[in-house]
Amino acid sequence: MTLLKIQNPVQKNVHSFIDELFNELPAFGKTINHSFTPAVNILETKDAYHLEIIAPGRNKEDFKLSVDKGLLTVAYEKKEEVANEEVKVVRREFSFPAFKRSFTIDDKINTEAIEAKYENGLLKLLLPKHAEVKQPVKNIAVQ
Repeated sequence: MTLLKIQNPVQKNVHSFIDELFNELPAFGKTINHSFTPAVNILETKDAYHLEIIAPGRNKEDFKLSVDKGLLTVAYEKKEEVANEEVKVVRREFSFPAFKRSFTIDDKINTEAIEAKYENGLLKLLLPKHAEVKQPVKNIAVQ
């Protein structure tokens, strides 16, 4: 099935005018989101936990990861861009707001072996589990 959308030219011009009007008035009709929390997937395998944090369009150098007293913290803060005198920004509709997420981790996680990589808009963390030390079965003789 083919979907064909026909726009009325008058309707398009009215919408463009309204969009431009609201964009010229910075505080009118816009909601400013001061807190941003990216979505996270947490997966578990027998050897590790895998965290996937969706953060498209970022640079891996702007992520800060730390582990302190059982708290894994993932933060992102974009460095300020250098203004270019030759280029004037006419309209900016997307931004990459800073965020900070913290996760409590327990003694099962080997914090020394945590790995992170950023690819295709996902920050992927590998939190390996400590190898389980199996105690051998000990038979106790009754005296």
